[in-house]
Amino acid sequence: MRRKLAAGNWKMNGSRAALAEVEALCAAHPDSAVELLLCPPATLVAPMADARGSHPLRVGGQDCHSSESGAHTGDISAAMLKEAGASHVIVGHSERRTDHGETSETVAAKAAAAHAAGLVAVICLGETLAEREAGTTLAVVADQLGASLPEGATAANTVVAYEPVWAIGTGKVPTLEQIAEVHEYLRKELATHLPDAADGIRLLYGGSVKASNAADIFSVRDVDGALVGGASLRAEDFSPIVSALEQA
Repeated sequence: MRRKLAAGNWKMNGSRAALAEVEALCAAHPDSAVELLLCPPATLVAPMADARGSHPLRVGGQDCHSSESGAHTGDISAAMLKEAGASHVIVGHSERRTDHGETSETVAAKAAAAHAAGLVAVICLGETLAEREAGTTLAVVADQLGASLPEGATAANTVVAYEPVWAIGTGKVPTLEQIAEVHEYLRKELATHLPDAADGIRLLYGGSVKASNAADIFSVRDVDGALVGGASLRAEDFSPIVSALEQA
């Protein structure tokens, strides 16, 4: 059985004062049956790891460089995140692919670096609105998946998050049928690339997940959790999503 995962991506938000939200979340779910993960800005990785205390909350980075070290001003390596207390790192988020021109090959290199440092890579993929309307969604996510998976990917070191670009931060959510179609297809594609690990790799859905729609989304087969953006910034917003996943 795949353990459910509720992951939050704080993006470029948060300060030390926001760590009170971490304490509130941990207090609301002291012994959760699902895995909890928060990915704050790099400046908060270490403080958040401290703020969680003895709670098994996982802390992750939002990106890492593919190199272990070097002349890469402004970047951060997977090993640095690991040393700061991270256990996971997001790679290939659509905002990185779009804003920074990251290719799937770049994402694969970053995921490989994450694995080498002992981090779990949360590999993101998803189609744009134009690609959805053109009917090429499955082809797009299949291409991204195949090119973003590094050698050595396993169920223990890799999570895949499907985030339709047009649903991120827009309030628009695919139908449950559309989510089911993509997740079922990704599971089959994983079996092609990683036949020994496909059944164990967790598939998350991301894109305007909130308390009001979480239970319906989590009822979809092959949805093993969520990668949540804005709704993960406050415990009062994220906690109901975690609760919905606990009950799924």
